[in-house]
Order: sequence, then C-alpha cells, then structure tokens
Amino acid sequence: MNTRRKLVVGNWKMHGSRKGNAELLDGIAGARPFGCDVAVCPPFPYLAETAVALAGTDIRWGAQDCSAHEQGAYTGEVSAGMLQEFGCRYVIVGHSERRAYHGESDQLVADKAKAALARGVTPIVCVGETLAQREAGETADVVKRQLAAVIHTLAHCAGEIVVAYEPVWAIGTGRTATPEQAQAVHALLRAQLRAATGSRADEMKLLYGGSVKPDNARELFAQADIDGGLIGGASLKAADFVAICRAAG
Repeated sequence: MNTRRKLVVGNWKMHGSRKGNAELLDGIAGARPFGCDVAVCPPFPYLAETAVALAGTDIRWGAQDCSAHEQGAYTGEVSAGMLQEFGCRYVIVGHSERRAYHGESDQLVADKAKAALARGVTPIVCVGETLAQREAGETADVVKRQLAAVIHTLAHCAGEIVVAYEPVWAIGTGRTATPEQAQAVHALLRAQLRAATGSRADEMKLLYGGSVKPDNARELFAQADIDGGLIGGASLKAADFVAICRAAG
C-alpha cells in the first residue's frame, strides 16, 4: 500500500505576466486545502512576487533551473543559494527542454542536483526518453543512465531528491503515457533507487509528467509508484491545476 503523500508541482515554463500570475496564484490559493503537497515553479523574475503571494499558505514555490556553480562569472545563471534566499523549496533540474535545447549532460544535471541539495533546496530531477528511443526499446537504458549519474554524484544524499519521469514524446504533445506504461518506468526507477539507498527509496516521491490533465490525473496517480505529477500546460489554468491537485488528494 502506497502511503506516500502525493506532490503536485506546476512548471510554468516561460509563461506568465505579473497580472496573470497574481490571478493564477489567487485561484490556486483560494481553492485550499488540498489533500496533497502543492508547489509552483514560475520563471525567475517572478519568484519574489510568488513568495509574497503565497506567504502564509501551505503552497510552496520553486525554480525551473539552477547553476551547478555557487557564484562567479556565469552571466545569466542563477545559483541555488539565490533560490534558497527567496524561500524556494524545490528546483527542477534536467528537464528534457534543458537537455535538448541547452545541451545539458547527465553529469551537469547531477552537479546541479548536488548544488541544490548543498543549499537545502530539493531538486526535482527529470528523466525521460524520446519517441525514437522508446520505439527502439531503449526506455529502460536511457532513464537508468540519466538517474545513475545523479545517484553516483550524490552518493548517500541520493535519497533526498524527487524524481520526475517525463517521456519526451508526451510533453506538450497531448499524448500521454498510459498509466501502465508510466507505472512500469516508475517501478524501474524505484528499484534502481532502492539498490542505491535501501529502504529510503520507499519514502521517495516519483512524479509523472507529460500531458497530465484533469481527466487523466486520477488514474495516473492511482498507480503504485506514481506519487504525483510535474504539470506543464495545465498548471497555467487555475481550474485545471486545482482539479489535478484534487485528483492527487
């Protein structure tokens, strides 16, 4: 029996405006309480306003990326220490869009996760395969390789992360892995984490991401090893995001 408390995280990606964000956050906060943990990850410029808007609520906030470096001449980068100063509970690292568009390697993702943990920010480590890799039967090899780099780099701290399985072919495409497909990969990842962290893996949260919507969330979240979701497009509409949070509760 899965007794882990569910977690639903909204990844706003490069969307938002001051007015729109205020309305969105007000809609989410006004729908509390939820029967799960909830967080939102806005673009960097909106972190301060998000923190103010959510102060006094049980909704957490996070960022969509961080640097592997603590400080220095890294124009455009944001350190985990800066995120921590803004009260960030989470930071997404290794999202497929970062891997694809910015050439992030498995090791760089692992280094970012390590930097986040060093500052007390929980990394949400994303793993996932492309459609070509799935059709070639390489799903297990790809996600295990991506996670192995993080496990190796974090060593005994590997049990402190959140893992998000996001099949690349299902992100923003309207296609969703079936609950059975998603569960199979989640079970594989938990087994890999168990081999590295022992019983700690049974307490870790594994999220699913990839076209999660109000009408498919409940069935996905009912799977034994799926502990919530990393939500993209549906997190930009308060009614949809609230419905997904309700499905997790």
